[in-house]
Amino acid sequence: TDFVRTSDSHHMGAVRYIWKQLDQAGLIYKSTYNGWYCMGHEAFFTDKEVQETGGVCPDHQTPYQQVSEENYYLKASAYTDKVRQAIESGRMKIVPEFRKKEFLELMKDGLHDVSISRPRKSLTWGVPVPGDDSQVMYVWLDALANYITVLGYPDQPEWKDFWPADVQVIGKDILRFHAGIWPVMLLGVGLPLPKTLLVHGFVNVGGAKMSKTVGNVIDPMEIIKDYGVDAFRYYFSRHIPTKDDGDFTWEKFEKAYNGELGNDLGNLVQRVIAMIQRYQSGVIGEIPRPGHDMGPYRQAMEALDFDRAIDEAWQQVRALNQYIDDVKPWEVAKKRQKDTDAAEHLSEILSYAVGALEEIADLLTPFMPVTASTIHKMFSAGVVPEKAAPLFPKIYIHTPDPRTSSSKNK
Repeated sequence: TDFVRTSDSHHMGAVRYIWKQLDQAGLIYKSTYNGWYCMGHEAFFTDKEVQETGGVCPDHQTPYQQVSEENYYLKASAYTDKVRQAIESGRMKIVPEFRKKEFLELMKDGLHDVSISRPRKSLTWGVPVPGDDSQVMYVWLDALANYITVLGYPDQPEWKDFWPADVQVIGKDILRFHAGIWPVMLLGVGLPLPKTLLVHGFVNVGGAKMSKTVGNVIDPMEIIKDYGVDAFRYYFSRHIPTKDDGDFTWEKFEKAYNGELGNDLGNLVQRVIAMIQRYQSGVIGEIPRPGHDMGPYRQAMEALDFDRAIDEAWQQVRALNQYIDDVKPWEVAKKRQKDTDAAEHLSEILSYAVGALEEIADLLTPFMPVTASTIHKMFSAGVVPEKAAPLFPKIYIHTPDPRTSSSKNK
C-alpha cells in the first residue's frame, strides 16, 4: 500500500506527461468559461444542473458561484460514443445497474467538454500546466491521474501489473467524474479502462447526512479505538448496504457488536473450546471439512454484494449454534461410561464444530481478517488453548449495560 499526495514529485511529473499526451492527441484547447462552480465539489456544473437544485448544491448546502475565466478544456465530447459503447457493452461495468442507467441518462446529450485548469491567481497550489505558468491543473484531472501515477506510470514498468483495475470503488457523488472524465483521459493516452466501477452510497447518521454544522460526524478512529478494527469492518460491511445509502447510530452499532459478534460468534467459539477442554482434555481430533454449499457466498462476492456475502457467512454461524443446541454434546458426554460409542460420537460432534468454525473463518477473512486468523490459530495445533480471551468482550458505552443496574451511557 502506498499513500501519496498529489504534490509528490513523481506524480507531478507524470501528470504533466499525461497532459502533454492529451494535448498531442488534440484533446486540449483554451477557451473562456462562463458558468457555475461549487467550491465543495471543486467542480463546474451546467445551467440545467444548477436550475434543478435551485442554485444551491444539495450536498454542501452552499450556493453555486458564477465564474468567468479563461481555462484549458478537455474535449470530452469527442469521446462520447466510445465512452457510451464501453459502458453499454460492459467493457467498463458500472455497478449497481441503476447507477449505470443514471449516468447514461446524464450523458444522453453527449459528454460535455470540461474545464481542466484554473488561473494560478485563483488557487494557492496546483500542478503547473506545461507551457503556461499562468494556469494550474484542475483538481479532478490531477487527482484522477493519481490512480495510475501511484503505480509508477509512465516510467516504471510495474504499473502494467496492476492496471487496468479489476474494480474501482467510488462514492455516488463522484460517478460523473469517474465514468466521464476518467475514461476520456485514459482513452486519450491509449490506456485501457477499469473493468468495473463499484458505486457505493452515503453513510447517514440517525437518518440524516453527516454534517460538522449539525455535529453528527462519526470519527472512524473512535470506533476502532473502542471496539477494534474488525468490529468496524463487520458493521460497515454487513449493516451498510454495499450499493446504496446506509444508516449508522451508536446504538445500532453496539447492539450488533454485543449481539452478533459477542453472542453469535464469540460465544460460539468459547462454547466449542470449553467443551473440548472439558470432555477431551483439549484434544480436538481429526477435523473434517463440513462442505457447506459456498455457491450463494461466492455469487454474492462476484456480484460485489458484500453485505449479502457476510449474511451468508452469518447463516453458518447461526446454523452451527443451532446444531450444538440440537445434538447436545453435554448429554452425549454423560453416556460415555455406559455407551462405548458415545465417546467417538462426542469427538465427531466437536470435531465437526471445529471444522465448521474454520470454514466460517475462511468466509470472514475478507471482512474480518484479524478475527479469522485468531480462530484458525486457536485450532491449528490440534489442541485448543487452555485460556482463550473472548473475541469480542462485552462493551456498553452507548447502550445500557444489562449486567448492572445503571447505564454507562456517555
